[in-house]
Amino acid sequence: MIGLAVMVAFSLVAFTMPTSVWAAGPTLTVSADGSVQTFDRDALLARPDVVEITTSRDVAYRNARTYRAVPLAKLFEGIGIPPDAVVEAVAQDGFVTQLPRDLVYANNGIIGYLAIELGDRPWPPMPGKDKSAGPFYIVWVGHQASSVPTMKWPYQVVSLSVQDAPARRWPSLAVDSRLPALHPARDGQIIFMNKCFTCHALNRAGPASVGPDLNLPMNPTEYFTDAGLRALIRDPRSVRVWPEQRMPSFSEEDLSDEEIALILAYLKHMADKKSQANERGGSKQ
Repeated sequence: MIGLAVMVAFSLVAFTMPTSVWAAGPTLTVSADGSVQTFDRDALLARPDVVEITTSRDVAYRNARTYRAVPLAKLFEGIGIPPDAVVEAVAQDGFVTQLPRDLVYANNGIIGYLAIELGDRPWPPMPGKDKSAGPFYIVWVGHQASSVPTMKWPYQVVSLSVQDAPARRWPSLAVDSRLPALHPARDGQIIFMNKCFTCHALNRAGPASVGPDLNLPMNPTEYFTDAGLRALIRDPRSVRVWPEQRMPSFSEEDLSDEEIALILAYLKHMADKKSQANERGGSKQ
């Protein structure tokens, strides 16, 4: 009788336990204009707009893969992304990338998808890593998909949010407005936002937390030789190696020598703006 009573009591507790205790799986947060939506993996997989896609160039796995996925633009239906805004994708490890509005809505040879890892069929670990790209991974398909930069393929994504463009959101990132229109630092700022801002802050501004701030307390152009810094950006392991090293190397396709030169022009210019950043107290948001 005692055993039966215990079983009945346990059944009643289990039946009345809040549903939040029974985790349904990983979730993705999508936010804009103060509104926040949380999507459960199973709910995403049950959507009528889920399709099966195959990538031809897969940044995480380096070969063609097939996924169950939701069109990226569909996640923002009813929200809208202003013309001068970006979609900020945040990953589990602190990696952050800014997806331009036009890229999210693009359909001229490029379509973005949120690939969803199935709970009963997990993806394999990524090459050289002990984890998969799941549970959520942004991928691009179409005949122009190869033109999407590596940094715009974030994996292990936990949130997507509509934000002002970085230079507007953090004024301390912007070059001096008095620079000539064709000054290389202006182009360098754009490339920095696309390639470096995903992992690094600058002048204490930016959402990423993977790498160090690239201007405070010192700018790398102040303690690296030009050749050493170029080599570090191209292939960090050609300069120094340590067990927890996370900065990836960049192929010529992902980052040309000309683009590296423009990034250095931007960094050298920003090295003279540290005091201004300190006075304004630029901070992460």
